[in-house]
Amino acid sequence: MTAPLDIALVLLATAVVVVVACRLLKLPPLVGYLVVGLAIGPHALGWLPDDEGTRHLAEFGIVFLMFSIGLEFSLSKLVAMRHLVFGLGGLQVLIALAAGVGVSVAVGIGWKAGIVLGGAVAMSSTAILGKMLAERLELGSLHGRQIMGVLLFQDLAVVPLLIVLPAFAAPSANLGADLGLAFLKAAVVLVLLLGVGQRLVRPWFHLVAAQKSAELFVLNVLLFTLLLAWLTETAGLSLALGAFLAGMLISETEYRLQVEDDIKPFRDVLLGLFFITVGALLDLRLVVQHWVVVSILVVAFLVLKAVAAAGLSRLFGADAGVAVRVGLALAGAGEFGFVLVARSRELDIVPAATLQVVLAALLISMLASPFIVQATDGLVRRWVRSEWMRRAMALHEIAVRTMGNEGHVIICGYGRSGQNLARLLEQESLQFIALDLDPQRVREAAIAGESVVFGDAARREVLLAAGLVRAAALVISYADTTSALRILAHAREVRPDLPVIVRTVDDADIERLQAAGAAEVVAEIMEGSLMLASHALMLLGVPLHRVLRRIRGAREQRYSLFRGFFPGATDEGEEVGEPIRLHSVLLPPGAGAVGRTLAELGLDAIPVDVTAIRRRNIRSLDPTPDALLSEGDVVVLRGRESELAAAEMVLLQGVSSGRSRSAPEPA
Repeated sequence: MTAPLDIALVLLATAVVVVVACRLLKLPPLVGYLVVGLAIGPHALGWLPDDEGTRHLAEFGIVFLMFSIGLEFSLSKLVAMRHLVFGLGGLQVLIALAAGVGVSVAVGIGWKAGIVLGGAVAMSSTAILGKMLAERLELGSLHGRQIMGVLLFQDLAVVPLLIVLPAFAAPSANLGADLGLAFLKAAVVLVLLLGVGQRLVRPWFHLVAAQKSAELFVLNVLLFTLLLAWLTETAGLSLALGAFLAGMLISETEYRLQVEDDIKPFRDVLLGLFFITVGALLDLRLVVQHWVVVSILVVAFLVLKAVAAAGLSRLFGADAGVAVRVGLALAGAGEFGFVLVARSRELDIVPAATLQVVLAALLISMLASPFIVQATDGLVRRWVRSEWMRRAMALHEIAVRTMGNEGHVIICGYGRSGQNLARLLEQESLQFIALDLDPQRVREAAIAGESVVFGDAARREVLLAAGLVRAAALVISYADTTSALRILAHAREVRPDLPVIVRTVDDADIERLQAAGAAEVVAEIMEGSLMLASHALMLLGVPLHRVLRRIRGAREQRYSLFRGFFPGATDEGEEVGEPIRLHSVLLPPGAGAVGRTLAELGLDAIPVDVTAIRRRNIRSLDPTPDALLSEGDVVVLRGRESELAAAEMVLLQGVSSGRSRSAPEPA
């Protein structure tokens, strides 16, 4: 047997390489782990042996995966989504189990193997789908809620499947008694742990947390998890069931979030090692020999799972477009399918040759899953005629709501940031239209009389329907750089002179967003640190006017568009006369400023400031006087309304600064 240290070094080295590669290629690390397992397994390079040490490492990965599922288990969530979880999700799993049993009996490998294979095929990837739905802002959509409901039931269904597997493997003529005994043991363990454990876990964790030692807290979590896993294995069940129960017990305490944060590094590392060992199970030579069967199985898995899930979605009241999205998303295999396959291999429930073919089909379908989800929108538009009508109706509603708007603000996203912005705009009597993809939020806000409609702001036609050509500004209030870049591209194409303000979490994407055309990028970490600093300085006895001056200086350095706009405590009063504004001017063909420098135009004599020049997707802040203007440039001016009108005349008509100052002020 290979030394455990040798196995650990091989697994850790390959894990590091694969995570780096997957991040560079923007692929889920889980997929990379499986591929690396293929390469270093006993059927390929042979770096990872098929022995007891490897299987023990894999088992620990399953333990922490099930612990995480138990930690996220929420009775309130189940009650709120019971219709989708137990209805839609339950039927989907039952259909897959029935199909697996039917096919297995037909080919002569028995109904026990059919339950294992049916359960494995039923699973879809919570890790991949959850991440992609979040990135696409679709978790709150109808198809997103249906997908998450099915995934939640699949996660729960793994528990009874893991309970029955040891009974299937036992050499007993009385299978019914073995299954009954297994579920009886599980019921007793559940009652004891959930009944007695609830009374012990909270005070014990209180005692450990009171010691205020981070390492002690983590050690306690590991001890608790592995202890319950050992108890359930001793009772003749599985390690995974004990880990799931440990997570459930902790989820009912106030330490859930801390435990989740502490356990995440262990979970991710061990789960990655588990998937490497799963990939190592596959014998590529056997797969190549049976490539026709593998290909047929892959197509059958994807098509039949998609059709079944889409049909059930329609049965539960979804329209055709939503049903197709649900079906395509759930077509691929999931991580728990590999858990069941690995466990059945240890117990020798499924014939080895069959297991290899099924494992290959599951692996390929899982690799295809991210690409299927990315292609969903195009496939739905091609296959579902009603999708065009639904989108047309949604666009019509947006267009009707914005038909009379002129000089309004388009708010992309109506979460907390968007709603706070809307309140301030209302106080200033400024018109706005908000776009959001959460139907519940849109419905409740619309009932309250707020100007918000359902729509994907990253789509060009939605922005046009929201009055992009007539808008005064566009604000992206949610922190999603990928979506923001799409919106900026559409805005730059239709309205290159439109100022766009973008929210982001930190400073990492500021340059990309500014290069894409954002007039300003507001980083939450910047504003949070400024408020933190202001409170700290005041509590340390620094006078208020000095604190405000420091904050003003920091903001002026960071936000060029705000320079001169922050009155301090020593200022005598609010700004009088005309307010200072920003104004963007697009230089069309034949404009007087084309081919001239800023110094030649003499705009500083009006006086107005040129804060930025945007040219072909490149934004230059505080341009120098010798900056030469070209056709298609967007010149951002700052000044009072009458001065801005005069400066715009200089830019467009080539009128001298002396004449522009004598021009009548606009109303």
